[in-house]
Amino acid sequence: MMTLRDLKPGQKGTVVSIGEKGSMRRRIMDMGVTPGISIKVVKVAPLGDPIEVNIRGYELSLRKAEAENIEVQL
Repeated sequence: MMTLRDLKPGQKGTVVSIGEKGSMRRRIMDMGVTPGISIKVVKVAPLGDPIEVNIRGYELSLRKAEAENIEVQL
C-alpha cells in the first residue's frame, strides 16, 4: 500500500485507511480526511514538509508525519 507521502504533486488517490490511533486520527478525520474520499497532492514544500492537498474542494496542509499514516490507493 502507498501512503499519501508517496504521491507526487498532481497525483490523485483514494484514502483507504488512517493508520494513526487516538487523537491524531480524530484530528485528521475532523479535517475531512476519511476512508473512501478522493485526495490530490497539489504541492510539496521545498524541504518536503508540509504537503498541500486538495480534498473535498479545499486546500489542506499536512505534515509528513501525518501523511505517512494515511494509506491511499491510486
